[in-house]
Amino acid sequence: MASRLALMWDAAMRLGPRPVVLAAWGKGPGRWLAARRLRAEQQDLLRPGQDIRPLWEAARWTDLPAEPRAAAEAWMAAHPPFSGPHWQCGQEAALRLLQLALRLAPPLPDWARPIITAHLRRIQANPAYALAQDNNHPVSEAAGLLAGALLLGDPALARRASIRLDRVTARLVAADGSFAQPSPCYHRLMLDVLTAAELLRRRWGGPPAAPGTLGRAAAATRWLAWVACPQTGALPRIGHQDDSAFDGSADARGSIARAAALFGDPGPAPDRWEGGWLRGWQAAGARVLLRRGPLRFRPAHADLLHLELWDGAAPLLRDAGSGAYNPPPESRWWLSYFWSTAAHNTVAFDGEDQMPRLSTFLHAHWPRCGTTADGGADWLEDARGRRHLRQVEAAGRRWLVIDRLSGPYREAALYWHLAPADWRLLPDGVESGRARLRIAGEGEMTVSLEQGWHSPRYGVVEPSPVLVARGRVGGFVTRVELP
Repeated sequence: MASRLALMWDAAMRLGPRPVVLAAWGKGPGRWLAARRLRAEQQDLLRPGQDIRPLWEAARWTDLPAEPRAAAEAWMAAHPPFSGPHWQCGQEAALRLLQLALRLAPPLPDWARPIITAHLRRIQANPAYALAQDNNHPVSEAAGLLAGALLLGDPALARRASIRLDRVTARLVAADGSFAQPSPCYHRLMLDVLTAAELLRRRWGGPPAAPGTLGRAAAATRWLAWVACPQTGALPRIGHQDDSAFDGSADARGSIARAAALFGDPGPAPDRWEGGWLRGWQAAGARVLLRRGPLRFRPAHADLLHLELWDGAAPLLRDAGSGAYNPPPESRWWLSYFWSTAAHNTVAFDGEDQMPRLSTFLHAHWPRCGTTADGGADWLEDARGRRHLRQVEAAGRRWLVIDRLSGPYREAALYWHLAPADWRLLPDGVESGRARLRIAGEGEMTVSLEQGWHSPRYGVVEPSPVLVARGRVGGFVTRVELP
């Protein structure tokens, strides 16, 4: 108990007082006040084995028709405010409200007014909970509040909502376009919400966005355009990846096009780029993405210095995904596996994760992270003083990944999660028709081809090959040769 309390204290100190106080209020007095305001019980929906996310995802009104009255009224009749799981989260109400607002034009039809009012009441019931998350929740709720105020013709509320959206955007979207939540999936959702809010501002004559908001939205558009696969619009499954999409599509190119029409053309990706927690390279039809620090907001997985390599439209070295946030009892091992360092293309020391996980969405002892003075490599140092430095070099269809290790460890393990292929184990790596990987170690090392796991979609898990190099080494050098 004492050890867990110490870890909780450490995590709270790293989060900072603002989210900790907001979370304590939102889950305690805030929830009680919300129940009184709405005259309905606010339930805890994160019980073991009760996964609410698929239910919420199916009720975000992404398939609402252009003439939405019949569908919206039928849904409201089946799910009366404010009872049932669909009314337990302010963000879900906000996302539904944004979808409805995008299908309406001035003047507001009378039938829509009670629907909008109910959703606004839910968003306003407990704002502290969303603000504490420092992720997509406060962005969505501020945008939903703005949408409802614009449609109902409430200029005072619209100004307050606009200011809230500007402030949360300034806090969570960096000047380089990166989002506080280390997940391309949720970066896309955030950008779609900002795009919807800007469209509604213009359509309904709302208060203009602050110049800083427009600038960060433009940068966020560029970031997403550089990360998405140009051929398919697929996104790497880095961080929390649950397939959430504002338009219901797995193809991010529609999101990029809509945002670019409002915030500016992102232009082609350069051969090398940096954007917050991600660094990218491209050469000869292949792309590499590197998950890096420093950590300003809470990390999702123990995945620092995870590297993905895409050859054309398909990943070759890939992230394992997320499994599910609240799987059934027989699949609870997903939580320990998919969040772990071993589920990512990086180095683990002594069979341990880079940081201990306290709950589904909370870690303690975040590693220190940074970039070398020459900008050529990224590094981390964990709470035990173990250090990992990773450098990437591209030469045509040949990629070199150099890992230098130091500190008090007995053994290091390097993981490469492979896409399906006819992989054959070699003394120093693997080969198939897709690529050859060779690993050299600075010391005694063994190489094995093992079974890991991959989550191609939320709630779906399947076996996947993993190349693992283990030993008492001071580093690894991986050569990837593409045909």
